[in-house]
Amino acid sequence: MTHTTCELMWVRQLLTEVGFTEASPMQLWCDNHAAIHISSNPVFHERTKHIEVDCHFVREKMQQGLISTCHVKTGEQLADIFTKSLGNVRVQYLCNKLGMIDIYALT
Repeated sequence: MTHTTCELMWVRQLLTEVGFTEASPMQLWCDNHAAIHISSNPVFHERTKHIEVDCHFVREKMQQGLISTCHVKTGEQLADIFTKSLGNVRVQYLCNKLGMIDIYALT
């Protein structure tokens, strides 16, 4: 989530420099409920006392209203095609959801 937040902040700055200003927070989709709750909850519990500085960065951007976190089901996580080894059926499903086409397919 931290790396994506950094990229979102970079894109927001780039768009601001070009002249696009959007006041609404950018949505950060995550398939991990625990990560979403830890990043949005300012209260630390015994089980979360050893989290890294990265979590504080995401929480700070959420409190500033620059990003908002949303949950996406693991089965609907489109990033899996770029990060995991998947079977043929799953790859075809995700390619279809992303709007990707096979330019070499017979028409």
